[in-house]
Amino acid sequence: MAKSLYFLCIIALVQLLEFIPSCMTQFATTPPLPVLPIPTASQLKWQQREIIMFFHFGMNTFTDSEWGTGQENPNLFNPTGLDARQWVSTAAEAGFSLVILTAKHHDGFCLWPSKYTDHSVVSSPWKNGHGDVVRDLTNAAKAQGNIDVGLYLSPWDRHDQRYGKNQEYNEYYLAQLQELLKQYGVIQEIWFDGAKGEDAANMSYYFEEWFEMVKELQSSINIFSDAGPDVRWVGNENGFSGNTSWSTINRTLLSIGNGDNVGYLNTGDPQGTDWVPPECDVSIRPGWFWHASEQPKELSQLLEIYYNSVGRNCVLLFNVPPNSTGLISEIDVQRLMEFKKAIDTTFSTNLAEKSSVDASSQRGGQNGGFGPENVLDDDNLWTYWAPDEGAAGQHWIEIKAASGGLRFNVIRIQEPIGLGQRIIGHEVYADGKLIVEGTTVGHKRLHRLGDVVEATVVKVQILESKGVPLVSSFGLHFDPFGQPNGTSVYKELSY
Repeated sequence: MAKSLYFLCIIALVQLLEFIPSCMTQFATTPPLPVLPIPTASQLKWQQREIIMFFHFGMNTFTDSEWGTGQENPNLFNPTGLDARQWVSTAAEAGFSLVILTAKHHDGFCLWPSKYTDHSVVSSPWKNGHGDVVRDLTNAAKAQGNIDVGLYLSPWDRHDQRYGKNQEYNEYYLAQLQELLKQYGVIQEIWFDGAKGEDAANMSYYFEEWFEMVKELQSSINIFSDAGPDVRWVGNENGFSGNTSWSTINRTLLSIGNGDNVGYLNTGDPQGTDWVPPECDVSIRPGWFWHASEQPKELSQLLEIYYNSVGRNCVLLFNVPPNSTGLISEIDVQRLMEFKKAIDTTFSTNLAEKSSVDASSQRGGQNGGFGPENVLDDDNLWTYWAPDEGAAGQHWIEIKAASGGLRFNVIRIQEPIGLGQRIIGHEVYADGKLIVEGTTVGHKRLHRLGDVVEATVVKVQILESKGVPLVSSFGLHFDPFGQPNGTSVYKELSY
């Protein structure tokens, strides 16, 4: 009798457990709230490109000049060997995923057959006036499959007689924008600037009207200008961002063509109300257009530019000008391949990958899904380490070598910028010794050290942040290019 009662009790208990209310189920830990502002999907895609290419090509290519007069004879334009397939294949092989063409530069000569002017390829001997460089490029990019296209249409036009007549010229410019954005498929970036010479006629550009039309015609496009709205100029043409580099900025403080704002453009604004990340434009050669007398920059210069642009939360816009034949010069192609090889050699291996990782705390505890191990996975955007918001003191993550030591001269830190940019200040220690003092991180922060560091434990300490700090990826790398074969002198280069 007693045994029967015992078993009945056990059965009843099992049945009771099966009917425990669902409210007692252990749910997954929720992600932290974003810190506003945050990027759009188009801005996120743009940021992850990291390097994009500019093609300055046009009348200046044939006149050996940088800024044309607008009086050039269209007969000069005759790139008999033009092959846009070579342009895009070179870009793809060098690791670029977006190319931007100067559809019209300041001289007003159009690289497509515009209905609104004859100062274009239709008046040139190239293809007997039936050529279209924009079409050639977009067709080549489509055939390549992994290259997107952007366009630059210079607001300043030194040829057209409508320039200086506000309404007439703005209507002309808008008509050409419509041609480019309606006839050539998806355009991923449109480039605007305020460049003009001192002798230029007084002219007001209707940027807001242009921007609205651009977004109507191409909903996923990013608009670049000194003031965004999607991507901002970094404030110089050297390819260098500020050591502090915020993706946020206050657009009301900016105006296109205003040279007084270069410092603000270079560093951004931690209190900025708009997400307008910086783009660093620089040419592989001294000039923006091809000149027979010029040579490409040395590999060491290109790498320095990379660390100070991509390595400082920017996208690098690298100008590679086709020559007067209509091809990217072989010496430029070779330099680009050297650049690609150097980047791959340095960053294809994360020396910290097999290390153990610890943190000051983690959101949701041990099984919350926000542990420090996330910084060593392959996702640098949507998996990340998040500390416990209630944890007192400074937040940190620590990498400990699985066996032996770690030998490196580059440190990589990334934030999950889809949830906003947060980190204001950070430090890095190697075996307890301070080796880096840094400010912002953003999409990617690269600390290139002056000498090789050997250590067993590397610690990243977050000194200050907007909201709780988040780290999506961490890496230790060895850069063999231009680095001394030394150890233990811990010094970060300051450019």
